Amino acid sequence: QVQLAESGGGTVQAGGSLRLSCAASTSTFAIDAINWYRQAPGKQRELVAGIMRVGTINYAESVEGRFTISRDNAKNTVYLQMNSLQPEDTAVYYCNVVFRGTSTWGQGTQVTVSS
Repeated sequence: QVQLAESGGGTVQAGGSLRLSCAASTSTFAIDAINWYRQAPGKQRELVAGIMRVGTINYAESVEGRFTISRDNAKNTVYLQMNSLQPEDTAVYYCNVVFRGTSTWGQGTQVTVSS
């Protein structure tokens, strides 16, 4: 099973930026899909961004143009660059990977955006 280690969360003012990192214990080149989800208090977990092994990228409409997902295969790490953060982006952000048919979740990292 893939092990994931997330980092980069924190508190930022509205309009600020944060970069989340998700380090995987296996080659990200081989992982079928790597996703970032988030869950705000009282809400369902939602997909924020995802990158497929072949390079296809997709974003939630709410973050399109503000967030960027990228992958560094040399470091086995996936990033989520978050710009123009808004209070509604406040949530716990989770890294998720699908590898050989198995879905694995990270422990989550808190992102808080103050107004």
